[in-house]
Amino acid sequence: MAKVFGKEFSKRDLGRFVGSLSQVAGTKLYELLEGKGRGIRAVDFWTGSGFQFTLLLDRAMDISQAFYRGRSLCWRSSTGDVHPHFFEPEGFGWLRDFFGGLLTTCGLTYVGSPCEDEGEKLGLHGRISHIPAEKVKINEEWEGEEYILSAEGWMRQTTVFGENLLLKRKISTKMGESRLWIYDTVENEGYRESPLMILYHINIGFPALWGESRLILPTLEVKPRDEEAAEGKEEYYKFTDPIPNFKEKVYYHEMRGDASGIVRCALVNDNLEEEGFGVYINYKKEELPRFMEWKMMGEGDYVVGMEPANCLVEGRAKEREEGTLQFIQPGQVKKFELEIGVLSSRKEIEDFEKLIEK
Repeated sequence: MAKVFGKEFSKRDLGRFVGSLSQVAGTKLYELLEGKGRGIRAVDFWTGSGFQFTLLLDRAMDISQAFYRGRSLCWRSSTGDVHPHFFEPEGFGWLRDFFGGLLTTCGLTYVGSPCEDEGEKLGLHGRISHIPAEKVKINEEWEGEEYILSAEGWMRQTTVFGENLLLKRKISTKMGESRLWIYDTVENEGYRESPLMILYHINIGFPALWGESRLILPTLEVKPRDEEAAEGKEEYYKFTDPIPNFKEKVYYHEMRGDASGIVRCALVNDNLEEEGFGVYINYKKEELPRFMEWKMMGEGDYVVGMEPANCLVEGRAKEREEGTLQFIQPGQVKKFELEIGVLSSRKEIEDFEKLIEK
């Protein structure tokens, strides 16, 4: 049954209290009207627990913002929501419309630093986040005594004489829940082998990130990406208030999965309003064997990225050179599943830590 406002309700019981279930949980499809975001199709979700988030259908169904009881779960960049027509694929142009948000998807054929790979010039982090969804379905329905809210869509990354990759995405949540699930499949519908690089850029910001916040994660080994990150490596999991002129630090983590192969990690603020507050992610190590931490303590650019992936972020040429570049064969399907949710109290944070310790 759905649990809202401290009580469990059956489908029939809840109907006695409301004229429309949207009074408790629901979705709303609309279009942005102003500025660089004009024309983007968006979907708001709310669950009745205080958990709400927004999908941008024209940005690969990425999650542009999310809140729990008025607290933002993510960092939002100064670009705001930007229509995919403004995409600048060259060099670092991707940053011109990187809204941050709870999720920005990177890939599908290249991720990481700009480079030249086998004569092809590649910019930062790929094209997929700038591909609009088609075959969109927004659903609100009872499944037994659970009320399920979901959105589905297809994003095709393709070119003549090149890749033909289809990302099918479903994002769902439930009435009463403070978490969401991402179900992705990538299929090679072409007739030639294609590189497959994918990274889930999950960006946690204020107030979960504030002062003495910390990362909780099952790290077996951590490596700094460069000399900048090597300085202060021992405090990779600790954070501060914003620092003027801070330079980003990136760390590569070798993560330990649990008995079922699930990796659990979170960024938490133990003392927020004396309650404790955090954001967690769960994913399957077999599907996403790499994990990047993006530590950015700058003023305005104040964010920690938790980034499961199937690659590192030094560019496709480097992956090919080192023999770690992943490929997807014609007709092959790859699946990726993640869960993102809220830790709303010190007890929930403690319980989450115990799960990792086990």
